[in-house]
Amino acid sequence: MAITHFPLKLVARRMLAPTVAHLTFQRDDGQPLDFIPGQFVQVHFHYADGTATKRSYSLATIHDHALGPGEAVEIAVSYVAGGAATALFEGLPEHGLIDASGPYGRFCLMPADTNQRYLLIGTGTGVTPYRAMLPQLERLIVERGIKVVLLFGARTPVELLYGDEFRAFADKHGEHFRFVPCFSRELPAPGSAQAHADVRHGYVQQFLEEFAPHADTDIAYLCGNPNMVDACFETLKGFGLPVPQVRREKYVSSK
Repeated sequence: MAITHFPLKLVARRMLAPTVAHLTFQRDDGQPLDFIPGQFVQVHFHYADGTATKRSYSLATIHDHALGPGEAVEIAVSYVAGGAATALFEGLPEHGLIDASGPYGRFCLMPADTNQRYLLIGTGTGVTPYRAMLPQLERLIVERGIKVVLLFGARTPVELLYGDEFRAFADKHGEHFRFVPCFSRELPAPGSAQAHADVRHGYVQQFLEEFAPHADTDIAYLCGNPNMVDACFETLKGFGLPVPQVRREKYVSSK
């Protein structure tokens, strides 16, 4: 089956963290890029020697409707020193074009799910799909009364991607949505906006047991660092969650 490529035009960029950029594109061919939250696009380019390569990026776009032509296509990109993809994105001027394909992937909320709670666990840019899922989660909170726990691992407060958005969503939905930032190196300053009761000091896998995963009630999503994904997967299996109730996507940093 042939892969359909399309041009994406850069329309805005902002830094989420010292080494992570939030990039906003539009399709430049007049077509919509509709997708299911949790899916990703691939960006195609060439190394300096002409060899073709590609990178995958989860879509961060928040939408609660079918996307039409000209609507935003958002991704988060980690900059890696000496990386070819980093050079591509850092050197891309406003209105510059990249070659993309997609969307791909099945790391999505499933319409047939009947669970009472979602455990969303992520590190780094692995939290991106959860941002895109927020409208779906809000609808499920209203329709089914689900609860959600988002455990998000970062090294320091400045690396907590979309932290303000997740905190605001948690404040809005009370007991139905808990946002639990886990900082491995540095905690927020006392009295700061990021310092609240659900902040933890350590790695996300250290705190998963605190939320007592249970096969009768929970579906878990794991996205980000492969070591974290593997460790949490083993923990969840130990709590009796069957493999179909643990959905995984590993992010491997590549140059």
